[in-house]
Amino acid sequence: MVERITCMVLVLAGFLLAAASPVTADDNTPIPPTKAALQGWFQSNVKGLEARKATLDPELVAAETGNPRIIKVMKDGSGDFKTITDAISSIPSGNSKRVIVYIGGGVYHEKIRIERTKSFITLYGAPNNMPNLTFTGTAAKYGTVDSASLIVESNYFMAVNLIIANSSPRPDGKAAGAQAVALRISGDKAAFYNCKLIGFQDTLCDDRGNHFFKDCYIEGTVDFIFGSGTSLYVNTQLNVLGDAGLTVITAQARESNSETTGYVFVHSQVTGTGTGSYLGRAWKTNPRVVFAYTTMTGVVHPEGWSVNFHPERSGTVYYGEYKCSGPGAAPAKRAKYVKQLSDAEARPFLTLGFIHGSKWLLPPPHPKV
Repeated sequence: MVERITCMVLVLAGFLLAAASPVTADDNTPIPPTKAALQGWFQSNVKGLEARKATLDPELVAAETGNPRIIKVMKDGSGDFKTITDAISSIPSGNSKRVIVYIGGGVYHEKIRIERTKSFITLYGAPNNMPNLTFTGTAAKYGTVDSASLIVESNYFMAVNLIIANSSPRPDGKAAGAQAVALRISGDKAAFYNCKLIGFQDTLCDDRGNHFFKDCYIEGTVDFIFGSGTSLYVNTQLNVLGDAGLTVITAQARESNSETTGYVFVHSQVTGTGTGSYLGRAWKTNPRVVFAYTTMTGVVHPEGWSVNFHPERSGTVYYGEYKCSGPGAAPAKRAKYVKQLSDAEARPFLTLGFIHGSKWLLPPPHPKV
């Protein structure tokens, strides 16, 4: 009888322990091969704060606990501010609590910078009336990376339902400094949900840090995703404006095999105009870019990738493809240095572990305003 009671106590204790165990974002669960299962994977592995307090970064838990401060930006003056710049200025340096800047519909012609001292900021637009954040900065005036309409240097940033654009004209290949960045993300642990990034050359400076993009749209001409970020792009459309001249999607800037940076695109779509776009070129010596489960139209050049007139880089680039499809994804015509990845080779790129997401990635908020 004693043994039976002891056994029951142990079973009950185990049950209670399991019930009390924290839910984590699983860094090891691979993204499923079917796109229909993608949202279920995300919901299972990226749960909210209450389910994961014990496993998230402590400073993030502290920032997210309690109701966030909500600042409302409306062009018609019905909010707290009329401009995003003024809203950001109202957030103190050293901010340690989540602040949601809710942005009403319309075009905001501003050059916006979120400084490194202002962490835990979310820019949020209504999904049915997405605000357009734009500016006309060029490399000639500001330098390439500082030409961005939105510059984010702080950590734990989130953007939801935004159009971020650079309204400078398309470079003609003759004028110097015509590159124009829409977004530069230089902070660590940033997430982008349902955002559209619009530009021509150098649209997105995915500069440095761990980043997650989901359900986004990125458009451009040359090197329109570039930098040294470590980023996972899920269900993101890459639209090439390839009517004339060279077009390239990525210019990832890893410079040695010891660096862990790279771009990974999973269940994405490569679309656009033209027929000769490269998925990436070796702007630096050791770029690392992987496309998995991605559909590619005929906009992609048959060779797929470029060593950027540096034949010696064919031995140092890491360009991988895994179970991609569409007329632009034919492996037989790819450049010899391109890797068609095995299941084992692809696996490290198909989990949240690539960006250490279990410690910081949260689902998008739904603020009540």
